[in-house]
Amino acid sequence: MANDANVRDGDRVDVVNGTHAGKSGVARDLNTSKTGHVTITVVQDDGARFKTLARNVRVVDTKH
Repeated sequence: MANDANVRDGDRVDVVNGTHAGKSGVARDLNTSKTGHVTITVVQDDGARFKTLARNVRVVDTKH
């Protein structure tokens, strides 16, 4: 699993845990909640979006 600090806006990610496990897309809209958890919006290739915790994703490719 990725460390929350490793996920950046625009990175291609695979979701490896949680409700959306097995899906992939581009990380967008990183946010840190009041409790300190980092959430991201993942945009799939077909345009579908979903939110997940950054700790549930693995960075596949970076745009940076």
